Amino acid sequence: MTQNDGVHIRGDIRLSSGRFTDPGPKAENEDFLGMHYPEGPLLTTKGVAACIADGVSAASAAREASESAVRSFLTDYFETPESWQVKTSAQRVLSATNRWLFSQGQGYASAENGCVTTFTGLVLKSRTAHVFHIGDSRLYRLRDGSLDQITRDHSARVSSKTCYLTRAMGLANSARIDYHALPIEPGDVFLLSTDGIHDCISHSKMQSIVNSGTDPDEIARALGAAAEDSDDNRSAFVLRIDSLPSEDKDDVFNQLNSLPFPPDLLPGQSIDGLTVEKLITASPSSQLYLVHDTHQNDRPLVLKTPSVNYEDDPAYLERFALEEWIGLRTDNQNLVKAVRRETPRRFLYYCLEPVDGPTLTEWLAEQESPPLGEIIEITKGIISGTRALHRRETLHQDLKPDNILLDTDGRAKIIDYGSCRIGGITEIFTPFHRQSALGTMDFSAPEYRLGATPSNRSDLFSIAVITYHLLTNGQHPYGEGWSRAKTQRDFHTLSYTSATAHNPMVPIWMDATLRKALSILPDSRHETMSEFAKYLETPDPSITTNLPLPLAQRNPVLLWQLIALAFFLAWIFTLIF
Repeated sequence: MTQNDGVHIRGDIRLSSGRFTDPGPKAENEDFLGMHYPEGPLLTTKGVAACIADGVSAASAAREASESAVRSFLTDYFETPESWQVKTSAQRVLSATNRWLFSQGQGYASAENGCVTTFTGLVLKSRTAHVFHIGDSRLYRLRDGSLDQITRDHSARVSSKTCYLTRAMGLANSARIDYHALPIEPGDVFLLSTDGIHDCISHSKMQSIVNSGTDPDEIARALGAAAEDSDDNRSAFVLRIDSLPSEDKDDVFNQLNSLPFPPDLLPGQSIDGLTVEKLITASPSSQLYLVHDTHQNDRPLVLKTPSVNYEDDPAYLERFALEEWIGLRTDNQNLVKAVRRETPRRFLYYCLEPVDGPTLTEWLAEQESPPLGEIIEITKGIISGTRALHRRETLHQDLKPDNILLDTDGRAKIIDYGSCRIGGITEIFTPFHRQSALGTMDFSAPEYRLGATPSNRSDLFSIAVITYHLLTNGQHPYGEGWSRAKTQRDFHTLSYTSATAHNPMVPIWMDATLRKALSILPDSRHETMSEFAKYLETPDPSITTNLPLPLAQRNPVLLWQLIALAFFLAWIFTLIF
């Protein structure tokens, strides 16, 4: 990837391809096929995409359907965020395309006479093939001389000459598209074909043809020639994997470590036009400096440099590079942004926008009793920034008071993306182990310590702990036993302490919302961040209906008896003293 993006991981895949398409005896070729092989960063983050579509001949717009399906996929897939997983990106694009195709066919008497096509797509990213399929076009893979059909036809054969599609793009408002992922190896050959090819050639003959050649273009033409007696359009797309991302740890480390670590900097020293004003903070993993950019009218910036303690740690180097990558690709008022500079870098570092304000930890230390409304506004800001990350399939994984700043307007700003889990990046192969649990124990969800897969609800748990922490002046909802819990049993023996026990100003219904968000089991928490935010401000009827009624409503007689007893005891006390 490019240096200006601050990312040095590589996931390049190299392949050779060949294609054949012919209308056969038909007047129009209703097949359509294509491939997009991007250059630069997208080759790593999005991979290579190839697909084939066969417009349904009975449809009025068969050619338009197949061409639209292929073109929209090859264009729109690469426009989706690089942080998204392949499955998320492709399914979003295909769902939108299907709805458009279906809408185009609404003017016809039946969907089959509209804009309908099969679709088989292949995305090759890092060391994985991602397959998307609907209809009866096919994907095969040749490995070790054996040609295996990867996809399953969505069709029903009525007779030897009549076959109906049971699923296709544009046939219904929503399409069930098969997806699966499989590992790939150098030398693998993938074949995408329409039924004019695979229905006309025996499987053994196809296997022989694919095995016989080394040039994908010659293989595709040979398949077309073998199916020349077909009464349908004939199309074949052949891709051969020539090389995959390196499995050599030293090779990958050299790519990540292409820039040297900068030295420790003192006030007045400069690096690439950035003059240090002061050291903000130093930790075992990094240093933050307040600097001004002499190349840009002395604008203030924050410079983050890596710690030499991790100079030989490729996992750390990747995380450091991805911090800037995330900061450049997220735009939300509650997230600290990375700053792109035009000046070439001679060292490994990146720049952030400065935030003039305290951390939540510092802010809380100065407050005797923060108003509930102010705490809720801070929480809503944290939720807003976290949701912006989630929309890009990114978990923060280290939400805590020290990683949240308050600017001069009191707006929460989330910082430090060093522990983030990015869906699209996790799909990129590395020969080193990526750490999945990097957060702070007191504020992280139990699933991290239990080795379970984290989700959006894991970040929700952390936000709820922070809110509880602010409402109770630094208390933890599960007390001191939280830090000692390691197993599922340990966590389930812990008891939640009501926030009202530490702060009687916290409404019971608000505490009930916190209790739900802080459930040990992720599925028991709120389904969405917005749901949690809503019920921090208004009672959740599904929870409040289960809360005990006030004594005045449950037993008014007992209440008046207790009041009378209190007055009687007070009268006796007065007589005696």
